[in-house]
Amino acid sequence: MRTGFTDEVKAMTHQDSPLGTAPIGKLVLQLAIPAMLAQFVNILYSVVDRMYVGHIAGAGDAALAGVGVCAPVVTMITAIGALIGFGGGPLMSIRMGRRDMDGARQIVANSFYLLLALSVLATVPLLVFRRQILFTFGCSEALWEYAEAYFTTYVSGTVFAVMSYGLNQITMSQGFSSTAMRSVMLGAAVNIALDPVCIFALNMGVRGAALATVLSQICSTAYILRFLLGGKAAVGITRQPVNPGWMRRIVQVGLSPALIIALDNVLLISVNIMLRRYGGADSDMLIACAAVMQSFMLIITMPLGGITAGTQSILGYNYGAGNTKRIAQAFRGIILLCVVFCGLMFVLAQTVSGSFVRIFTRDPAYIDMASYMIRTYSLGVLGLAIQYPAVDGMTGMGLIRWGLTFSMLRKGLFLVCVFVLPPLFGATAVMFSEPISDITAAIVSACGLAYVLPRLLRRQQV
Repeated sequence: MRTGFTDEVKAMTHQDSPLGTAPIGKLVLQLAIPAMLAQFVNILYSVVDRMYVGHIAGAGDAALAGVGVCAPVVTMITAIGALIGFGGGPLMSIRMGRRDMDGARQIVANSFYLLLALSVLATVPLLVFRRQILFTFGCSEALWEYAEAYFTTYVSGTVFAVMSYGLNQITMSQGFSSTAMRSVMLGAAVNIALDPVCIFALNMGVRGAALATVLSQICSTAYILRFLLGGKAAVGITRQPVNPGWMRRIVQVGLSPALIIALDNVLLISVNIMLRRYGGADSDMLIACAAVMQSFMLIITMPLGGITAGTQSILGYNYGAGNTKRIAQAFRGIILLCVVFCGLMFVLAQTVSGSFVRIFTRDPAYIDMASYMIRTYSLGVLGLAIQYPAVDGMTGMGLIRWGLTFSMLRKGLFLVCVFVLPPLFGATAVMFSEPISDITAAIVSACGLAYVLPRLLRRQQV
């Protein structure tokens, strides 16, 4: 991000913000690239954990499957952060575009209150009902020891996972993608450094992997809090009264992306359930391979989400300012960047999947199956280059209904395929659920966006 951006944003009550004046192409790159890199680094939390866990002597494959069973929990905790971060962030951007800085400050403060309260409220029931939750997610008695150890430790640090995710999104919504990137990179660096120490040197095994992640999230939270409390942000965390009206609106706007992430949770669970039900004696192996496949897909979806989330501030700010021309230009630039990224990741998925799997395991059967899963699951990844901008773009402008509609279509198709394909074609046929839903939803979303967006912008201009 260019020098002087912070000062220009902070002075927006006196002059135009770069969000409303800078060249769109340059602005998209300035905000998207750091956010994309931040999310790419963020995936190291799970990939590095699984990489080390897969090499625990005498238990690597079972431990890897146990950690994979916990993946929906991680996604659910992320959804709590998204509920507030993606709710407060766009609302704040729109208020900034309208030069209502007092309203923006109230939104940030009440977002902080909500993040703190919801993270604490989520921790207790997760810990109390951990056995029921894990067996619902596809755990078996053979995996329980590893799944429970990871789950209990990770969930104990829920407040830091939620706070870091939500506050980083609010920071990005102000145009400070580079700051959010540094927060995430700090956490990832700590995680990478502590994983071998906690897992092997301290002989903590799977529990050590979770502990390293929690400690890294504490560091990330501390960094972003220091920024938002230190007076450097355009809209920092300030002492404001609790405002039920703003809280309700934050939750309303954030409900769409939170539901999207929560449904990702349901999809992960449903895949594990079908692999367990139709995988027979190989079900534990299939779940372990699915965990590796999901790690690869995170390398695609999280940076892609970084691009679209990092640029929401452009869309939200200009929607609030009524600048429809810049909104249309931004959409074109965002979609083009997503197409380039997804095209590159498609090629890598089809060519280097075997090398990726070998990071986690040396078992030839696991390597062959996980590689097949990656190649199949990613066949429709180019469709995400339309789907993600459509969903996050509409959400960034506060147009919740349209963003949710575009997303629910894809996830609904996925869920239908998950429960229809395995009974007909076997357990591994569940992998075709992703490309079928990605391609179909992309076509419908592209047509919907082309029809809906011009009408919404004309209405906003009036």
